[in-house]
Amino acid sequence: MLKCSQMFSDSMVLQREKCIAVWGTGEDGKIITAAIGDNKAECTVKDGKWQCELLPMEAAEGLTLTVTDGTDTITFTDIAIGEVWLCGGQSNMELEIQNAKDGAKYLAELNKDTPIRYYYTPKVATAEEAERQGEQAVWQRADSETSKCWSAVGLHFARKLSKDLGVVVGLIGCNWGGTSASNWVDRETLENDRRISSYITEYEETIKGKTLEEQKAEYEAFLEHEKNWLKKAQVYWDVDPNMSWGQLEEKLGIYGWPGPRNEYNPFRPYNMYENMLTRVCPYTLRGFLYYQGESDDHKPDSYYVLLTALIAKWREIWGDDTLPFIMVQLPMHRYAADPDYKNWCKIRSAQMKTFRTVKNTGIAVILDCGEFNEIHPKDKLPVGERLCLQAEKIVYGMDVDAFGPIYESCIFNDGKAEVSFSHAENGFKVKGSIKGFEIAGDDGEFTPAQAAVGGGKALVWSEKVPSPKAVRYNWTNYGEVTIFGKNGIPMAPFSTSDDV
Repeated sequence: MLKCSQMFSDSMVLQREKCIAVWGTGEDGKIITAAIGDNKAECTVKDGKWQCELLPMEAAEGLTLTVTDGTDTITFTDIAIGEVWLCGGQSNMELEIQNAKDGAKYLAELNKDTPIRYYYTPKVATAEEAERQGEQAVWQRADSETSKCWSAVGLHFARKLSKDLGVVVGLIGCNWGGTSASNWVDRETLENDRRISSYITEYEETIKGKTLEEQKAEYEAFLEHEKNWLKKAQVYWDVDPNMSWGQLEEKLGIYGWPGPRNEYNPFRPYNMYENMLTRVCPYTLRGFLYYQGESDDHKPDSYYVLLTALIAKWREIWGDDTLPFIMVQLPMHRYAADPDYKNWCKIRSAQMKTFRTVKNTGIAVILDCGEFNEIHPKDKLPVGERLCLQAEKIVYGMDVDAFGPIYESCIFNDGKAEVSFSHAENGFKVKGSIKGFEIAGDDGEFTPAQAAVGGGKALVWSEKVPSPKAVRYNWTNYGEVTIFGKNGIPMAPFSTSDDV
């Protein structure tokens, strides 16, 4: 029986100016014809699968796609040709517009004529569940009710991009709160690199000697514990809404999320790669938006390897090693009960190093968008718009001011550090007084430093360090952000002694 991938539905957005992949399953030997008007392509079903490629098309709306094997015909209507981006990552990409700052205002502006459409990849733990839920997944037009669950970051990105390009923008939400990047790559990628193989060895250790039945019972026991724990926690929150997680665990015991990472736990390594990402691949798209890293802060020293491996793998399965990949650099964050582990500094540094070393990547610096004691900042407007500026600059070649100051080089002279920045030709904007610079000598011990900025440079010094050898800026999980480019985008954090 002829079927198209669950990615295809009425109201979908297909990528303009690129060959359009159309695929599905059918009866071996049958000739499949896919057509949008006069744009037709044929292929043969082999091993139960088929894939046609339509020729590139210009932006358009109100089109119809038909797919037939000569016996059965499937028709999709209300199709738009425009720009398609995948929104990947964890909870800050997933955070819904209804829960974001001014969400109600932005939702009220949406209607069926808004040139933004959305496909939400089902969040599943198994292949069977993916098949079952995938049948209900469809592309959605925007409106004030339907769009409530859309990614706030994605929506703000698409609002600006559709306006600036004058085309329909399609977003593929493929994200899940609390996920590690190791959830979004295949097992082989993790196994074959000793620098990140601990994600697999640790997983194997948790399931060692346990049958599938035992693993299932173990995970179901956790789900029951979780339900009871959260029910009791709500009682305490009703009395004291400001009660911290730590205080709750003192009263109720350890929460233990996400539970035992076994074969029944969706947060096991490579699950989202197998059961979510590969199900939307190879849907033709312009590129990837990625906001993630929080859940890998326990392994910050290997995050650069993991992130670059993820980019390579995603490009590989889409068959295009030039696909743009635009990431969000983590903002300031620290829980009140935590010391400054400086692990988020390393994640940010790994993200910046990825931008510097991997072609066709972009980075949205949002250091100023964090909230103390809150890992889910609610104001996603600057995040989405800075991602859009990156896309407009790097992907669409538009003349936009997309970057704040980024560290370029440093020389030490006469007891001072002279730091040069790219993207600082127009100067700096300082909010309040300059804070965040530190300087170190031969002993590697950093101390707060004075600084002056201007002419695309910063001069940094401290009387306590007469012979400086290293300098860093905002090398903290959470701190005040005071230095910006004239365009309002903050200076990116850096350390000259960093070796991520």
